[in-house]
Amino acid sequence: MRRRPIPEPVLRELADRAAAAGLSRRSFLGLLGAAGGAAALSACGQDSGTTATPGGVRWGNWPFYLDVDDAGHHPTLEQFQKKTGVPVTYMEDVEDCDAFFAKVRGPLAAGQDIGYDVVTLTDWMAERWVSQGYTQAVRRDQMPNTKNIMKSLASADYDPDRSHTVPWQAGLSGIAWRWDKVPNGLNSLDDLWAPELAGHVEVLSEFTSTIALALWATDVDPSSPWQSDQFEVALEYVAQHYRSGHLRGMKGNGIVDDLANKDGDIWAIVSYSGDIFQANQEEKADPKDPDPFGFAVPEAGGVIWADHFMVPKASTEVDAVQKLINFYYDPAVAAEVAAYVNYITPVVGAQEAMEKIASGLASDPLIFPDEDTLNRCPLVRGFSLDEYVDYTDRFHTALTPTDGRVTSTSTATPTPSPTTPTPTPTTATPTPTRAATQTPTPTQTPTPTQTPSPTRTRQTQAPPPADDE
Repeated sequence: MRRRPIPEPVLRELADRAAAAGLSRRSFLGLLGAAGGAAALSACGQDSGTTATPGGVRWGNWPFYLDVDDAGHHPTLEQFQKKTGVPVTYMEDVEDCDAFFAKVRGPLAAGQDIGYDVVTLTDWMAERWVSQGYTQAVRRDQMPNTKNIMKSLASADYDPDRSHTVPWQAGLSGIAWRWDKVPNGLNSLDDLWAPELAGHVEVLSEFTSTIALALWATDVDPSSPWQSDQFEVALEYVAQHYRSGHLRGMKGNGIVDDLANKDGDIWAIVSYSGDIFQANQEEKADPKDPDPFGFAVPEAGGVIWADHFMVPKASTEVDAVQKLINFYYDPAVAAEVAAYVNYITPVVGAQEAMEKIASGLASDPLIFPDEDTLNRCPLVRGFSLDEYVDYTDRFHTALTPTDGRVTSTSTATPTPSPTTPTPTPTTATPTPTRAATQTPTPTQTPTPTQTPSPTRTRQTQAPPPADDE
């Protein structure tokens, strides 16, 4: 298995020991994340601190979600600081949206400083922050490069003009399979229910992805203002196959491990595109080998999701944050980041810029989906807190065993803490990644060689606290 060199000596040693023990890189990173990846990295000599620097930016982001060189530096971030003179404290403190919200919720709700001037959180949590008044507006006229935002992400029902949420990176939800078990691939969600796949299917426990695909399959656009009765039809579309035993159950981030288990019984899943391509990279002895796993957006439609820049309402550094966002919406800079993180960049013009630095990635459909794919992958409509709790409960109840069968669900929501957190600055460490993506159609082709890059594991949602209003 190809491995990207890890400059952090301690993490490299841990990874090597894990490999020697037969633990896959994906499983190792999962364990690291469960234990608090940012905390583990911070233990390697990093200082902690939350004090604001006048004119500076404290940025809280996910691990492995910004370009890093072999010395452990962030080249684009260093470019920004040199160009603008704005100091940035970069903290990889977002391991899970719910857990992150739990630790900042008290001071955030009280209008106090939470130790960050900008954070990047996922759609459903971003909507929560905006609807609760936890964010402050940024001025698009002070960020002229944001004119480059891709059409698919230019607006959200909870933030029509993107004055509170500006997309950072994005990804797709669709269907995936093992080529050795499903040689003809999959084209639609209905294909999951073919007789030969009975007992070999799992779906994501994040209801927004699974139900969105089921809504498409029942002729409802998930971005439209669908209601409870349409949700119920889509839920029954999935649940009937669970009751029959055709659908084994639901799973969070571990769903790809189930698919990758050669001795396991899972051959087809609902999944995130980035996780599948990371799995392809891990499983191949040579990057030129054919992908062992396929991924496609169903013919009826898929889902796009994004993580967004947001400014907490107590931050006094909106001007500096606007400079940061504007910098990362320069197509040349966006291409540098995308070449490393390998997610969909929301910046129009980055594809042309990518041709100059990594031409093989410029045709990668995970980073640059074609117009047809994007047109079939809208953002899921927003939810009120009551809706979110209700739909999550109904989804998990319908796919929870009552006959002794075992299936996985999301983890419980962390108990909110009223104390101000202590974010930890860390240095991202490169990890092995997927190779260039295959076109999301059921055709198996050899994967071209490309520079490996890390892939942030997509998080599974857990129900929010009921008293959050």
